Amino acid sequence: MTSFTWKFNRLRQMNVPEVLWRLRQLAQKQASLLGLGLVQAPPAPVFFKFGASFVYADTEGLDVPALCVAAEEILAGRWNVFAMRGTDLGFPPKWNRDPKTGIVTPMMLGKQIDYRNEQVAGDIKYLWEPSRHLELVTLALAWNTTGERRYAEGARQLLQSWLDQCPYPQGVHWTSSLELAVRLLNWAFAWQLLGGASSMLFEAEQGKRFLRQWLDAIYQHCHFINGYFSRYSSANNHLMGEYMGLFVASLNWPCWPESAMWQEIAMRGLEAEALKQNTADGVNKEQAVYYQHEVMDMMLLSQCVGRVNGVSFSPAYMERLEKLAEFIAALMDVQGNVPMIGDADDAQMVRLSYEDGWCPYRSLLASCAVLFGRADFKQKALTFDDKNRWLLGATGLRKWDALDPVGDEQPVMAFPEGGYYLLGHRFGRSDEVRIVADCAPLGYLSIAAHGHADALAFTLSIAGEEMLIDPGTFSYHTQKTWRNYFRSTAAHNSLRVDGKDQSEIGGNFMWLRKAQACLIRHDVRDDVQVFEGEHDGYSCLDDPVLHRRQIEFDPRAMVIVVTDLLTCSGKHGVELYWHFGESCKVSKVAQGLLVQSQFVSLQMTCSCNDWPIDLFRGSERPVSGWVSRSFDVKSPITTAIWRGSITGTVKMVTQILINIHQK
Repeated sequence: MTSFTWKFNRLRQMNVPEVLWRLRQLAQKQASLLGLGLVQAPPAPVFFKFGASFVYADTEGLDVPALCVAAEEILAGRWNVFAMRGTDLGFPPKWNRDPKTGIVTPMMLGKQIDYRNEQVAGDIKYLWEPSRHLELVTLALAWNTTGERRYAEGARQLLQSWLDQCPYPQGVHWTSSLELAVRLLNWAFAWQLLGGASSMLFEAEQGKRFLRQWLDAIYQHCHFINGYFSRYSSANNHLMGEYMGLFVASLNWPCWPESAMWQEIAMRGLEAEALKQNTADGVNKEQAVYYQHEVMDMMLLSQCVGRVNGVSFSPAYMERLEKLAEFIAALMDVQGNVPMIGDADDAQMVRLSYEDGWCPYRSLLASCAVLFGRADFKQKALTFDDKNRWLLGATGLRKWDALDPVGDEQPVMAFPEGGYYLLGHRFGRSDEVRIVADCAPLGYLSIAAHGHADALAFTLSIAGEEMLIDPGTFSYHTQKTWRNYFRSTAAHNSLRVDGKDQSEIGGNFMWLRKAQACLIRHDVRDDVQVFEGEHDGYSCLDDPVLHRRQIEFDPRAMVIVVTDLLTCSGKHGVELYWHFGESCKVSKVAQGLLVQSQFVSLQMTCSCNDWPIDLFRGSERPVSGWVSRSFDVKSPITTAIWRGSITGTVKMVTQILINIHQK
């Protein structure tokens, strides 16, 4: 896609007020070339005004050895950045060099850099991630728990190198307000863990110069964010994160005349966006489960920092956070698996846990168990992890311990505003069946940036084994073929007509024509549970096609019946896709497919029994049979495709017979 085409498509997604606002932003960027609107000299901070500590230093129960291993790796110059594990980037690294491609970005006004251009910035995710400074917090945690001075000195050296190599407002680290905001959050945690204003790092003349340089950079960060909020069609999780960073910074360092104003703007923004970006029944409107985790974390961290500084969010804000946790709990199967619906980028706002097998979803449920007194959340979370020990302390642990078990899990089964519906039985038990059906909008706002073309797709977990999965995301700004595949209809358990996606891709983070899904029926009260919905994604064809899907689950017979009704007049090619988890062995049998995993087997048949079945595993031509469990990492799975043609209205019935073996 050419730059002109992308810009034209992007313009099509804007209304008149947004166009005017974008023009104003463009003028602001051009004026900054002349120094207008920039911080010429940060005002002197008021040194006696700092926020209260929001981290708890009691090390009892913490996995200190795991933390120290992580800190030692950083000091040795070995970094983990997405798919690059233990990569020698040096200590400190070269902050303006993309660790993946080796491209060094230009030292020019940050807002003038085209970070989407691979020739200019390489893979921007890899370049930005280390500069979020989660590793700075790792070193600060290690100092706080061990008292070993070299960790604190390492933190100073790391931060000093960044301040020297990335001067305001030059370079690619001064382009995205979200990146600045996450960096501010991690700076705030590091500040508190290193001892705040009384840290030994600020002793003597050299320490005082370092302190002033850091505070000047904090002011510049706040000023930058306040001038470049994500608005209109870009006002998604980025805006939440920007408010979070500004809010935490204004409380932790209320050192300037503007600090009170920044705090008011940020808190008001967090309150509004928490309700605007998340449905009342607990679904983040970006329709991306991992981004729901990120938004929840933004809300949680803001609440934790605000609470100790005497600032309280509204009951409506807290209620929305609790509802978001209910949705995550409903999606999570008995083994802690959560469907990878929509985009994911592996981001953590701050890293406070280093335990083996740490799960961000369980961690959030543990936090919400304590905040809301929810024993059912505790039952899903299982443990009170190190992140919660740092955030909630001994008081939080006592509240956690006081929560009693609640018996069998009773998840919320329907999220009508968010667009997700559950079928299944024996939830929380070793033989549970959990079906999650997607009848949601494509995504949030006009560009639907993080949504996937997955209307009427569903996932199936049995006995804690992921049998039918959503294959995930893999890539963002680079590797266009893979970016488009993982968010396509062909990468989901749905069907495709005439080789087209339900919705039309317009760019890496933009959709043009968007399928509209609607619920027809959801009933889990009868002996046979039913979900039924339809979408209009193929109404744009010369001969329009309406896709209606019904999923029936009979727990007594242990059978799922999927009925796909395609209403049309002419002839069309149809592909019915099924994506199986990594543990599944899939083979063709006389009647259809046999799917076997450790404790579960499925027999799948289709009424279109004369259609051929294609099995793909790790195929690149065509691209099919892949899963991505983490950003920029993919591995083979088996994908089955029933392929054929129809003329006029057709009903296709797929039967899935379940057999759970003795565990």
